[in-house]
Amino acid sequence: MNLEDEFTKALDGTVEAAKAKNYNPTFFIRMLAEHGGVETARRLLAHRDPQTGLFELYHRSLLHESMEAVVLQDKFRSLFTEKELVEARRRLEELGYYP
Repeated sequence: MNLEDEFTKALDGTVEAAKAKNYNPTFFIRMLAEHGGVETARRLLAHRDPQTGLFELYHRSLLHESMEAVVLQDKFRSLFTEKELVEARRRLEELGYYP
């Protein structure tokens, strides 16, 4: 399994964590199926405003399971540009989560 596949698998884990807290991120699931993990993350990070799913995770105390948190894991940082990493960190920090 290559690093991009591992990243997608990690995002699948975030979906399961959300579902365990009664949140079904259907839009995110559809994007993952259509584009894979890395492209999904890139598309979502390209927009300055976070998606509503991040706020749903915030309200369920699951920011550590967010796509943004996974992007910032040391293991996956090399898949993303510095701009994407900065955006992921900014979103989490604005919600009081400091990875």
